[in-house]
Amino acid sequence: MNKYRSKYEKRFAEKCTKTFAYEALSLEWVPPVKVKKYTPDFIFQKKDGGTMMIETKGVLTTADREKMKCVKEQHPEKDIRFLFQRASNKIRKGSKTSYSDWAEKNGFKWAEGEELPLKWLKEIA
Repeated sequence: MNKYRSKYEKRFAEKCTKTFAYEALSLEWVPPVKVKKYTPDFIFQKKDGGTMMIETKGVLTTADREKMKCVKEQHPEKDIRFLFQRASNKIRKGSKTSYSDWAEKNGFKWAEGEELPLKWLKEIA
């Protein structure tokens, strides 16, 4: 059994009914200072031949948001989606912006819970 980085990732993996790869690849991304790597949590093969990358998030930190914006800008062809534990959480104390608001503003598909939405499942091979 894989070791997951969080209990949320483990619960998602246990409930997932589709075949996936866990942290199986890394994408380089360049922040303002140096090259870094992004490793998506879960990777699914799609029926159309592409891949769907799922990033499970209980907490979406400032560093996470910066990294994901850079990764998306530098890899626009990648299908990266978020599965939030609670999509209504605010990005910081006192903010009106929720995790889901941030995802939509930055062009990421998102869902909430511990399982993929049926619509996403239908895309997976």
